[in-house]
Amino acid sequence: IPEPEPSVTPTPEPTLSVDRPININTADSETLQLLPGIGEVIARRIIDYREKHGPFQSIEEIMNVSGIGEATLAGLIDYITVSDGTETEEEP
Repeated sequence: IPEPEPSVTPTPEPTLSVDRPININTADSETLQLLPGIGEVIARRIIDYREKHGPFQSIEEIMNVSGIGEATLAGLIDYITVSDGTETEEEP
């Protein structure tokens, strides 16, 4: 009777592992492409949008970029920020 082969766990797809959220106002194309659902084309659109309109004022504003809708935003929300972490965002 042959020995059963040891079970091999497939290697999971690489996932984004960041210590802190990526700032969509300062990230370059390569960094933006680390985000789930963001490829080279969308990364370029994000950069073009902020060059034309200035920094994003809120995370939700990224939905103004062509190709990013609510579903993409839902996947990004835990990974992105518009703050560099040096300022506190308090309600007036």
